[in-house]
Amino acid sequence: MNRKVEKMKIKDEEWLKKIKYLRLNGLVDNLDNYLTIAQKGNFSHIRLLQYIIEEEYKLKQENSRRMRLSRAKIPEKYVMETFPFTQQQKLNKKKLLNLYDTFDMAENSRNIIWIGPTGVGKTGLATAFLIQAITHGHTGRFISFHELIERLYQAIGDHSESKVIKTFAAYDFLLIDELGYIEVEPSQVGLFFNLMQKRHKKKATFITSNLGFSQWTAFLKNPQLTAALIDRLTENSHIINMRECVSLRPKLKPM
Repeated sequence: MNRKVEKMKIKDEEWLKKIKYLRLNGLVDNLDNYLTIAQKGNFSHIRLLQYIIEEEYKLKQENSRRMRLSRAKIPEKYVMETFPFTQQQKLNKKKLLNLYDTFDMAENSRNIIWIGPTGVGKTGLATAFLIQAITHGHTGRFISFHELIERLYQAIGDHSESKVIKTFAAYDFLLIDELGYIEVEPSQVGLFFNLMQKRHKKKATFITSNLGFSQWTAFLKNPQLTAALIDRLTENSHIINMRECVSLRPKLKPM
């Protein structure tokens, strides 16, 4: 059977329809390439099949990663490779990169909390960790504290508190950015505490804040719940102190 006839049979519309039904898009897009490899005879039948399956697997993994990244709603995609450590001499680079490289947050449901003034790179570093988690196959979500509080406020109005908390509690990694910029109503504090309680020791949470723990009562306005919240968050957490770091606003670049 010559190559032309073989290709015609393989490209039979019914056969292609079955491949598309199975969502083997990589096989459809690279069919000619695979046929060329088969014709050259460099691969055994088993090796060729293994190669096609491996390529399809890689494609699906990458598509899945892109989908998770899109659903994370990250506004600016910072990565660790672009962080200007040379400009941030007060930051413990060795400790930070060790956390990044060992990546024990998922296995141990360990939180990371960045504390420091505006513009020092807290969000960039937290985002890099979130993207790393997503690349490792985990689900993640970026949300500002202001937006999260707004979502909780809306949930009270339409009685969807349980649904909203369940949604944010389900993410493997949740990044809450700039905690402390707005004051929170008592009902919202309770819901925020419930969310953190559900994630406690089950999921990893990343938090950036321009305020130290002693100042959290000022915007949460509930000393008892604030103390309990800090206790939960810090029980299994890495604290990154960036209070003495300099502003990086002109230097920090997303990927």
